[in-house]
Amino acid sequence: QERKKKFEKDGEKFYSMLDRHLHLSSKKKESQLQEADLQVDKERHNFFESSLEYVYQIQEVQESKKFSIVEPVLAFLHSLFTYNNLTVELTQDFLPYKQQLQLSLQNTRNHFSSTREELEDLKKRMKEAPLTCKLPGQPTIEGYLYTQEKWALGISWVKYYCQYEKEAKTLRMTPIDQKPGAKQGTLDLTLKSCVRRKTDSIDKRFCFDIETNERSGTITLQALSEANRRLWMEAMDGKEPIYHSPITKQEEMELNEVGFKFVRKCINAVETKGITTEGVYRTVGSNIQVQKLLNAFFDPKCPGDVDLQSGDWDIKTITSSLKFYLRNLSEPVMTYKLHKELVLAAKSENLDYRLGAIHALVYKLPDKNREMLELLIQHLVNVCEHSRENLMSPSNMGVIFGPTLMRAQEDTVAAMMNIKFQNIVVEILIEHFGKIYSGPPEDTSAPPVPPPRVAARRHKPITISKRPLRERPVFFGASVEESRADQHGQTPNGSGSFGMEVPKPLQRSRLPAPRPGDEPGRPHAEGRPEAELGRLVARLQDGVGKSVNKAANGVVASPALRNSTLQARRPAPRPGVYSREGEACDGVPKPRSHGDKPVITRPPVRPPDPPCRTPVLPRLEQRPDLIAGTAEEMPSSV
Repeated sequence: QERKKKFEKDGEKFYSMLDRHLHLSSKKKESQLQEADLQVDKERHNFFESSLEYVYQIQEVQESKKFSIVEPVLAFLHSLFTYNNLTVELTQDFLPYKQQLQLSLQNTRNHFSSTREELEDLKKRMKEAPLTCKLPGQPTIEGYLYTQEKWALGISWVKYYCQYEKEAKTLRMTPIDQKPGAKQGTLDLTLKSCVRRKTDSIDKRFCFDIETNERSGTITLQALSEANRRLWMEAMDGKEPIYHSPITKQEEMELNEVGFKFVRKCINAVETKGITTEGVYRTVGSNIQVQKLLNAFFDPKCPGDVDLQSGDWDIKTITSSLKFYLRNLSEPVMTYKLHKELVLAAKSENLDYRLGAIHALVYKLPDKNREMLELLIQHLVNVCEHSRENLMSPSNMGVIFGPTLMRAQEDTVAAMMNIKFQNIVVEILIEHFGKIYSGPPEDTSAPPVPPPRVAARRHKPITISKRPLRERPVFFGASVEESRADQHGQTPNGSGSFGMEVPKPLQRSRLPAPRPGDEPGRPHAEGRPEAELGRLVARLQDGVGKSVNKAANGVVASPALRNSTLQARRPAPRPGVYSREGEACDGVPKPRSHGDKPVITRPPVRPPDPPCRTPVLPRLEQRPDLIAGTAEEMPSSV
């Protein structure tokens, strides 16, 4: 009873997981499917072990009953005759039966031991390879299969217990999950063929198709695993699906006479009996029927000898075969050469240019390609005229036939992004068929040039400044380090050197008023450097208390060079600046009036900052080399 409970519990767990596993979509990631397969294999292994243990326990109980009951009875009878002093006649009569029974019991025990060893060995082998075996007098293969049942409201999968006999090719199917009151019973079918189902053709896994004499069409069956499907197909002499294209020869891959004949027959069949069918060209036919039709039509022995008007071929098969043929041409109908130009024309926002460019490019196609395109577009126009019945508009036809008539030579990300423009090209051909095929455009040498941009540019170019470039001011008599430091300086008026115009050597309006006794046109700094320097040293010693050496390094701002000298920028206020009369300013030099004397400023107290103005030597006569260098560098006007 304990083994039975464990067996039922493990069986219920395994079959519930197996049902969930079989409902997994084949389009899931490979890693997820492999993980699910491992889990199912683990549960299957546990279920096999539990079932074998249960069967082994039943066998052991049945065999042990043969001696476990007889031995106590024999012992009871022996004690009865021995301890109750029965007659010798009865004892003698019982003795042969007793000896025979003891021998039989011993043989039964020995047989039980050997049988148990064989069962353990068989159980071990079944655990290692739990496959279906052919047993004498039994069906070739049997087991659970799921069958695809098509109903009015959709598709369902029904579980059957199937038994197949290979010699008679009979398949017996017994429904397992039969609903109460259902009249469906056991089905006896005669097998005609068996083909494995392609993985990408159905959402389920482990499927194969069979054809029977009793049912029309194919029956799709689903096995429990890949190994189980292989066993069923081997028993039914199943075949692999056709992976290669039915059109294999190179001459059949071109737009030849057989190809034109096939396209015309398909168009006639659709326009005769299926032009008002809802979703025509959108619904897909059976892949097996499509391959059968293409193989029959393009048979080298009798090409084109197929009647598409007969009832053997439905509309879905004919339309799918036409699309399949156009997709498998060696070069698409609208050629690789013009693919890029057609896509660029479809990307244009100007409708007139787009139509004109496509019109011109159509007449650049080869003659056969243009004839085939005209044949197809004329047919699509006829189909779209019945859009109220078949619900197929030019936009829908563009989505279907865009990738069929146009495709890039290489499958890249850019080609995938251009699929929508291929659809636009086909849609334009359908909507403007009368204009495009009424005749070639006036000039077919080149497509029309796109019109210039009408709307103004939305974004202005990013610029730093609209002002012209400035030149750096020239500092006469200053070192290179001082010139670099002057780039961050300020003018006496407080504006930076890059915020003003380029300084000129002579600015008469910026010079102070001439003093009495000065010669006209002569700079004020000439003839008075010693007197000014003496007054400066005396004033600094009295007012500030600094040394004579530091005072001697002061700067004289000559009127001729005042426009080109700068002061260094400082986050804090500069030290006090003393005017000629000894009055201190608040860190910023005040602008002078026209009649004021030039002011003298001293550099900042901090040693790292370089001086901002040109130092004046005590006597220029003592440095003839400096005089010569200055004379060469100064402009002639100065």
